[in-house]
Amino acid sequence: MFGHDKSRIPRVAVLALALPLLLAACSSAVGAGATDAGPPKPGGTLRLGISSNPDCLDPQQISINAALNVGRQLVDSLTDQDPTSGKITPWLAEKWEVNPDSTSFSFHLRSGATFSDGTPVDAAAVKSSFDGIKALGAKALLGASYLATYKSSTVVDPNTVRIDFTAPSAQFLQASSTMSLGILAPATYTKSAEQRCQGNGLIGSGPFVFTSFKPNQDVILSKRKGYSWGSPLWKHQGEAYLDKIDYKIVPEPAVRTGSLASGQLDAITDVQPVDEPQFTGNGFSEPVRPNPGIVFNLHANTTRGVLADEKVRQAVSKGINRQEVTSTVLTPNYKPATSILGSATPLYTDLSAELAFDPAGAEALLQADGWLPGSDGIRTKAGQRLSASVVFSAVFNQNQSVLELIQQQLRKIGFDLRIELHTNAEATQLQQAGNYDFLWYNVTRADPDILRQQFSTKAGNRSRLAPGNALDTALDQQSATVDVAIRKPAAEQAQRLIIDHAYAIPVFELTQVLALGPTTHAVNFEASSRLQLFDTWVSGS
Repeated sequence: MFGHDKSRIPRVAVLALALPLLLAACSSAVGAGATDAGPPKPGGTLRLGISSNPDCLDPQQISINAALNVGRQLVDSLTDQDPTSGKITPWLAEKWEVNPDSTSFSFHLRSGATFSDGTPVDAAAVKSSFDGIKALGAKALLGASYLATYKSSTVVDPNTVRIDFTAPSAQFLQASSTMSLGILAPATYTKSAEQRCQGNGLIGSGPFVFTSFKPNQDVILSKRKGYSWGSPLWKHQGEAYLDKIDYKIVPEPAVRTGSLASGQLDAITDVQPVDEPQFTGNGFSEPVRPNPGIVFNLHANTTRGVLADEKVRQAVSKGINRQEVTSTVLTPNYKPATSILGSATPLYTDLSAELAFDPAGAEALLQADGWLPGSDGIRTKAGQRLSASVVFSAVFNQNQSVLELIQQQLRKIGFDLRIELHTNAEATQLQQAGNYDFLWYNVTRADPDILRQQFSTKAGNRSRLAPGNALDTALDQQSATVDVAIRKPAAEQAQRLIIDHAYAIPVFELTQVLALGPTTHAVNFEASSRLQLFDTWVSGS
């Protein structure tokens, strides 16, 4: 989707990482009133209002946020990722080794974990799961990108599996913590991809199991009895507290907020900026977390029209007042972009100085480049009008308002930004064909390799760059090793090159904003800003 990652996620062409603390304006992920609600109590049902129909429930196929927030509860992963530090920690795997060129990863599995059909989570099951993801091809939208150079999995012994790649793949260690590479039972692969999307035969080892799915109505998950192999990052061990999670599908924001306020729902996702004030007190709370990965940005096709001129792209970046965007259209829960990566991404570099609002500098750049003001205020050069269009789809409700404000800001420096609203399918076709000036999107991932997937000439290449450029070199270097001492400077160099050459123009960080009723406690986020509901509990009304 264009407009929101695949996180409130964008689905641009292919899709959809030490994390800083939450914004000062953000409340805790524990609901207000939790401090006087006593210790966590097992039992009860969480009625959670979500904003869209999760058209596929298979964690290995899904890519939209509503579905990811369901799938995360059904599967365990080989590893977990600390939301605060970004560190990769044990989960189903107790330990692992990575060879020097990051092409081979050996995982040693903990004993005792089982799938909900009673079969063991062993090396053979891990192999069948990774082979199964690779076999899904493009249907595994996120997983396929993580396993692009997957070669094979080898059962070394019942509790040890080696996963090999044909090229360096440092990003795989973080990918192994995601639900997209969550482990499913071998029996799952006797079902078709379409059957699994509806929950048919979906067998994981997670703390909840699939119960029912009524499209456009609700998804119900139930507690997995006997579960005792949760991530060490979680707040308790043993079974989940909740007996059930009832995901109510409520697309209309006003209906979601009204249902929470009236007590018909216990919590809701995707609280819109205009609705935030009503849940900042009176027993309600708003857990929030910025998304890691690529921020909302104007991604330039550098071979097209006026955007082939680097000085024009640089002037556009200087002409955008990012603080005005977040303070006028959004709320203090949203941060102005300070890099192409969000501040919650491991190996993020703060480039706020390079992204400072500088309209005078923008005008000077354009003037020196021969772009002179026209009679209507829009600059021209050799008869060419300083104008470009932006392709977007309105997934995140505020996208159009944000773009309209940016349009006004850029007009002041003599740049005409034309806004083109498309369906997701239309936007994807335009992107794949290269038929765009700017793309408006974000992509969520808690690893800087997301830059390689979108910018490398060997991958998405949305900027339409020529192969062998300096950005390719930096992106290859960061993907070649898990050694942070080597990877960090390469990731920083990649971010600087993108900003310096204005291949993409960052605007703001997407933030997940929830609202919890007074009886809902400990709704948490994992490192990719998806929901973690193992520790969640509900108290009496």
